[in-house]
Amino acid sequence: MYTHFWNRRYTRLSRKYITLTPIEIFEYKNHWKPGYTVRLHSDLVDQGKTWCRRNCERHQWSMTTWTDNYEHTFHFEHPDDGMIFETIWPKFVNQ
Repeated sequence: MYTHFWNRRYTRLSRKYITLTPIEIFEYKNHWKPGYTVRLHSDLVDQGKTWCRRNCERHQWSMTTWTDNYEHTFHFEHPDDGMIFETIWPKFVNQ
């Protein structure tokens, strides 16, 4: 259901992408979550969000706050994005 929905809505038309509404983004994220998860120390949460905003589309990542003491969890649709994210702060992820 979601695959057909996504392919139909997010297609390239004259070099412009169709923007999704917030509810469509929410439904799409729920389809692929939890995806690839990366736990990050809470002191680096702002840098983590900035990296995600610059390198991923809004529908390709999500963050859950305070999943453990001093920890937030980032969820990625594509494992490649999560692996790159992990290599940026190797001492502060998945501890």
